[in-house]
Amino acid sequence: MKLGIITFPGSNCDQDMLYVLQELLGQQVVSLWHKDTDLQGVDIVVLPGGFSYGDYLRSGAIAKFSPIMQEVVRHASNGGIVIGICNGFQILTECGLLPGALLHNEQRTFICKNCYITPTTTSSMLTSAMQLGEAYKIPIAHGEGRYYADPSTLQHLRDNNQIIFQYCRADGKVSAEYNPNGSCLNIAGITNAGRNVFGMMPHPERASDADLNNIDGHLIFESLLTLAV
Repeated sequence: MKLGIITFPGSNCDQDMLYVLQELLGQQVVSLWHKDTDLQGVDIVVLPGGFSYGDYLRSGAIAKFSPIMQEVVRHASNGGIVIGICNGFQILTECGLLPGALLHNEQRTFICKNCYITPTTTSSMLTSAMQLGEAYKIPIAHGEGRYYADPSTLQHLRDNNQIIFQYCRADGKVSAEYNPNGSCLNIAGITNAGRNVFGMMPHPERASDADLNNIDGHLIFESLLTLAV
């Protein structure tokens, strides 16, 4: 399994992701620059968190024009796996690989804290090692993380089992009270109709090392590496 992590100007979680995938999980990982036009034969493309291009205009709006994104779109169109975390999720919605948009948090403030998410399915590449109804503690750090889509798109996501994570409380209960940013349907992560492109706002790479006293995020990578083989 070969994974590629893209660095945009302003990315700040690329090295965290590399450490988890390469050092903790023993995978072959290459670093990709936003001006590259070659994905170097990777099986999985990862768009990490950060503030690409300073989040000018809106998060991800400029990054989608980076040369490498043409190759990412082509990779996804050919069935290749693409994962966007936080800013990466924002970029994937901007370039149309995922439906909907990430808007300013309902409170209009930047949120950085641990929260709980629960999988809504175990049939996706990111959730197969997880348990339905269980809550997993994963950090969030974003100012524009409120997932929004029109009612018909939301219904389509529900009907097609494309919602993969929802914000919840510590016992797994999903309710508006435990929605940190006002996302529609408490959505924390989704997949595309082809189930090969994934986006989530929480940061599993920040919850995968025992030295940080939280390895809940490790299950997400374990799921991915098991099913992607």
